[in-house]
Amino acid sequence: MIKVPTVAELTAEGKTPEILFWVGCAGSFDERAKKITKAFVKLLHNTGVSYAVLGAEESCTGDPAKRSGNEFLFQMQAIANIEVLNGYEVKKIVTACPHCFNTLKNEYPQLGGSYEVIHHTQLLKDLLDKGKLTIERGSYKGKKITFHDPCYLGRANDVYEAPRDLIKKLDAELVEMKNCKAKGLCCGAGGAQMFKEPEKGSKDINIERTEQALEVKPDIIAAGCPFCNTMLTDGIKNKEKEGEIPVFDVAELIATAKDL
Repeated sequence: MIKVPTVAELTAEGKTPEILFWVGCAGSFDERAKKITKAFVKLLHNTGVSYAVLGAEESCTGDPAKRSGNEFLFQMQAIANIEVLNGYEVKKIVTACPHCFNTLKNEYPQLGGSYEVIHHTQLLKDLLDKGKLTIERGSYKGKKITFHDPCYLGRANDVYEAPRDLIKKLDAELVEMKNCKAKGLCCGAGGAQMFKEPEKGSKDINIERTEQALEVKPDIIAAGCPFCNTMLTDGIKNKEKEGEIPVFDVAELIATAKDL
């Protein structure tokens, strides 16, 4: 059982964590996304990185409110978070959710919250390059893995290579969908669409994206976002392939590789 410290606990001890891990709503409350959180925490723990979470002091970044048009609610949520973050003099934030990543990185500065914000795949890649993280090679040898680019990670923030570099380190074969990187296709959850039924149409976008993934005949679909993970998992269930093709976060793949 890994004890995850809170910033408040470390502050009381006169310590300052190097990195704040922003868990996010999905990573805190969604049963599937909790597994991503646990995998990432396990990796952080094993690498000896100085990190902490806000715990009960963390609130929603305000992304869903802003994307659905409620700017007032977004600013209320953001300012409350910024007061907490600035109160602890937080400098560097890592998150496994591209929605949190994008909002903290690009929306908070104009409200008085300026931090170095990185995605968890960027941190894992950096730790790998510095030799602090080792990936057991061979666990996924011969496996074909395709990576779905989250909109708020890829097209919105130009982060394409970090997750792919990590997948390649697994000795897996990275196979690209026809819509990838700058031409990636949305999973359908962005813009607060995660929390409502889709508008009437000929096909749900997550089904279209899942079909693109299946076209390259992968053994595993990799994601870097809890929202994308949900949408692609639903797509796989729609195709009745859940027993054949799992959907994993990149952190889960690395954490599992270390177990095998």
